[in-house]
Amino acid sequence: MDIPISSRDFRCLQLACVALGLVAGSIIIGVSVSKAAAAVGGIFIGAAAVGLLILAYPFLKARFNLDHILPTIGSLRIHPQPGPDHGEGRSSANGNKEGARSSLSTVSRTLEKLKPGGRGAGEG
Repeated sequence: MDIPISSRDFRCLQLACVALGLVAGSIIIGVSVSKAAAAVGGIFIGAAAVGLLILAYPFLKARFNLDHILPTIGSLRIHPQPGPDHGEGRSSANGNKEGARSSLSTVSRTLEKLKPGGRGAGEG
């Protein structure tokens, strides 16, 4: 037995389910004593948020033209910029290796100073 339902009634039913999920989740979290009960309330709120996204997707798709935006987001690439050149006449590849060695030696010197009885422990 199929009952015909209009699109408007269907949207109202979806919105009512979202509101019921938000209210139920909030009440469960509000009165819960244990963390497990609060987690169940969080699941209710999460399900309501997903329902809200499903409800709002057609509007968002029409408003922001997501079919046009999403392919361009997928083609984005990150291109790291080279570090600053210190002007010492080194090539950038060699400079990066030297810089890494220099910072590594600085870290090891600092660790040596922090060790009890290390060579720099008596320095002021």
